Amino acid sequence: MTERHLQPLLHDLAGVVLAPTSALGDATGQIRPVGVQGVFHADSRVLARAELRVDDREPDSVAAGADGPHGARFVGLTRWLGDPTPDPTVRIERLRRLDPRGLTEELRMVSTATVDVRATVTVDLGCDLAPIAVVKSGGTAPALEAKADGAGRLTWSGDGTTVTVAADGADVDTTGDRATAPRLAWPVTLAPGGTTTLRWRLTVTDPHAVVVCPPGEPGWADPEVRADDRRLTRLLDRSLADLRGLRLADPAAPRDEFLGAGVPWFLTLFGRDSLWAARMMLPLGTDLAAGTLRVLARRQGGRVDPTTGEAPGKILHELRRHEFAMLDDPLRLPPAYYGTVDATMLWINLLHDAWRWGLPDDRVAPLLPYLEAALGWLADHADADGDGLVEYVDRTGHGLSNQGWKDSGDAVRFRDGRIAEAPIVLAEVQGYAYEAARNGAALLDAFGRPGADRWRAYGDRLAARFRAAFWVDGRYGPQPALALDRDKRPVDSLTSNIGHLLGTGLLSAEEEAQVAGLLTTEALAGGFGLRTMSTDDAGFSPLSYHCGSIWTHDTAIVLAGLARAGFHAAALGFAEGLLAAAEAFDYRLPELYGGDDRDLLGRPVPYPAACRPQAWSAASAVLLLQAAAGLYPDVPAGTVRLAPLAGPELGAVSVSGLRVAGSSTGVTVDRDGSASVVGLPAGLRLTGASIPTPRRAVGADR
Repeated sequence: MTERHLQPLLHDLAGVVLAPTSALGDATGQIRPVGVQGVFHADSRVLARAELRVDDREPDSVAAGADGPHGARFVGLTRWLGDPTPDPTVRIERLRRLDPRGLTEELRMVSTATVDVRATVTVDLGCDLAPIAVVKSGGTAPALEAKADGAGRLTWSGDGTTVTVAADGADVDTTGDRATAPRLAWPVTLAPGGTTTLRWRLTVTDPHAVVVCPPGEPGWADPEVRADDRRLTRLLDRSLADLRGLRLADPAAPRDEFLGAGVPWFLTLFGRDSLWAARMMLPLGTDLAAGTLRVLARRQGGRVDPTTGEAPGKILHELRRHEFAMLDDPLRLPPAYYGTVDATMLWINLLHDAWRWGLPDDRVAPLLPYLEAALGWLADHADADGDGLVEYVDRTGHGLSNQGWKDSGDAVRFRDGRIAEAPIVLAEVQGYAYEAARNGAALLDAFGRPGADRWRAYGDRLAARFRAAFWVDGRYGPQPALALDRDKRPVDSLTSNIGHLLGTGLLSAEEEAQVAGLLTTEALAGGFGLRTMSTDDAGFSPLSYHCGSIWTHDTAIVLAGLARAGFHAAALGFAEGLLAAAEAFDYRLPELYGGDDRDLLGRPVPYPAACRPQAWSAASAVLLLQAAAGLYPDVPAGTVRLAPLAGPELGAVSVSGLRVAGSSTGVTVDRDGSASVVGLPAGLRLTGASIPTPRRAVGADR
């Protein structure tokens, strides 16, 4: 029987990250040569093994936890050493930390014994430089031979990358079988009550990296938050620490920072993910948005290339060092791949929203030619069959068959479980397109550039076409279809995609109320967040990547749309789901988790191959904070709307250090929902009632 390659599980691994480097090991601190364990740097596994032993025995693991934003500490016991009592008297602490130059491990051995302790501490290493696509496929690469390079030094090299380990005071063994599994060894003697600290360091020389660690501190504010629900502050603290570790930059412009999508599979530039994460982070400042916009603008498509999916004005999907080729799978993505239907519109919408949050005109103006080119793609390349809707199809046979955010091959299914055939017209993409047309028009008008009327008319036609083509009769009344298939038949499953239409302007007020009601049915909202597909649909599975699981960012985007539109009860339900999930995942919300009913275990079931941390999952904490505070600025219009979600159900929230037009702004919401704002820049007028009137979702009581 042919061996089946399975994607490695990673839900129970301990990870640290300082992009473009990450380290994944087991809960004891060991990095074993199995699965996805290892140290990764810019799409290659630069260390496949780091196993600690004392006298050739593994310590008994008793504790582990984070140590700062880019570190982890593991505590083990060596119970065979020290005093012969029931209590352990010798322990070893392993501190793993990343910095811009690489990884350091500090091994601290502590004795409270009354006798001398003698032992040998060893670390077995290995390097395979396996590409991330091979690891993700469940494949392996042969271990490389190490070269001893002076006292306590080892090197591996391949494909232009050099990996070096230096260990002061260690003996190095690379003889025989240890050529591919070299050992560092330190003889240790501890006096009674003594302590010793051993260190080894890994560095990577990688002149061909397509992403680098940005210099300096993050370009966003670090807000101070007080909340009755302490889960909100804990989630925000952990998320901001993770986001610090996910910062990346373009080697050609290292001060233009953006967020890498996630550890371990996607720690690079991803158009959709980086754009959504930057959009969620706008309450903390516009620098991240500006950097993300510029990095993607420099790679904006300039020609038609079916192999890469490039087209004039189109925004990149992902950037890699090499072709991304999976084992036993036709998927082969070129290093610069443009196979995304939505990133171009999300780029336009981020530029517009950053402008509304106060991105200065002199930083917006240089991006306007790229805006016009992006609108040109929407006009000339996004609607191949000319029916007035935006669609996609992969004609290469080795690209992404689905090119919305639900990009797995089986993501677009009819109610009876059949997979829709391309070209595919996704519901939420039409919302993004409508929003981009309107937002683009607003920017063109504001900066005195022609074409705004054309884009407002485009939006009107798209809204009429969507209304005629997408609405179908569902189990809970009228609903937007997930998509249209190649024959323009509505794909009639009930999915979370429809929630992304909220706030785009594509729906009328009555249609928004109907969508809000659909989203709060038990079939979609019965888990710890918003299911990607309803339990009524034949394709539903709680651990399907896109057909029944719960995605953190998806829930947060829909929650924010509900809150902004005034559907507070619906938004609060999803807020509670996210906060409960955050508590279960030690406040590091994963990319996705299971869509099981809440009462199955009382906690969410992990999706075992989910990225964690992930940019738009971590940034969802900021979006949740914004919804709670209810701050919605429009700096060019001179207004700030206040409509908080916090209040009687969520409790009081106070936040200082938000950024509106560069000024530090604070919002306080009392338990009764009354709110106040301090620190708004001069010239901005506050609007909105201090106690907002919630809107009722149609069918919300189902």
